Amino acid sequence: MKEEIKAYDSVLELIGNTPLVKLKKITQNMKGNYFAKVEAFNPGHSTKDRIALYIIEQAEKKGILKPGDTIIETTSGNTGFSLAMVSIIKGYECILAVSSKSSPDKIDMLKTMGAKVYVCPAHVSADDPRSYYEVAKRLHNEVKGSVYINQYFNDLNIEAHYYTTGPEIWEQTTGKITHLVACSGTGGTISGTARFLKEQNPNIKVIGIDAYGSVLQKYHQTKEFDKDEIYPYRIEGLGKNLIPTATDFDIIDKFEKVTDESSAHSARELAKTEGLFVGYTSGAAMQGLKQLEEEGEFTEDSNIVVIFPDHGSRYMSKIYNDKWMNDQGFFDAETAEIQTIEYIK
Repeated sequence: MKEEIKAYDSVLELIGNTPLVKLKKITQNMKGNYFAKVEAFNPGHSTKDRIALYIIEQAEKKGILKPGDTIIETTSGNTGFSLAMVSIIKGYECILAVSSKSSPDKIDMLKTMGAKVYVCPAHVSADDPRSYYEVAKRLHNEVKGSVYINQYFNDLNIEAHYYTTGPEIWEQTTGKITHLVACSGTGGTISGTARFLKEQNPNIKVIGIDAYGSVLQKYHQTKEFDKDEIYPYRIEGLGKNLIPTATDFDIIDKFEKVTDESSAHSARELAKTEGLFVGYTSGAAMQGLKQLEEEGEFTEDSNIVVIFPDHGSRYMSKIYNDKWMNDQGFFDAETAEIQTIEYIK
């Protein structure tokens, strides 16, 4: 009897069950035990694969999505890539409204995956007709047979992580996790993961990472939207200039803000210490860990899980590009990179 060929039916079967990796070198002078949930191991190289597949499959079950329909979404890049990937396999058209803050690498990847891309100015208000939120809404109204994923205001964003990321972390830590640290953009990742984990152990502390220039931390503290908190910043997929309903603020214990510059350096440090080539938001999450430890948040017995959302290949023209770093003023005498390239003539 011949053995069957062991193969996956499609890349979609590779979504989820990402590894938990112990962080050792970068945390060697820090109290606690640190573990990274490395979402770059998803086939689309980011945590957004989870919500793309889950939301689309739920829409199919409810009869909202039918063969030949068009999927429309606002994205800083990762959700768009994941939606484009799922659309290819399932046979849908894909139109994406993307923030101009997204790296050129991300935009090129979206085009490569067959999506139609509209690049919208990043530094306009959410209700400006040019914002990627409003452009996506307009396209949804114009394109017949389209479904607007609307990740910022879609409870399925939370559900996707409640049913996958949360249980995976609980099982991988055998229930020993004491802290969850995750970046908050739409809020789906941190909210869904935290909701599951706190159902298992309400004493687990959940900490969101926010950016300077974003309204999330202030809203969490005061329940008031303060537009004076808003100003341009460079990190993609972290923080917001509106309040997403896909964020469960009640389940998050606190927020920690990080800067563009420190987050970029922490991402580069992860590559050089742990061999983890991760994205800008992962650097932000790592920077948040450093600050929290310095503030006395953790003890020697703490078991901290940090979610690293995506892969560094999407930021080659940004944080991993020395010229870009220098242009932003992120290099000085202490942080300038040592030249390691020699050209043989």
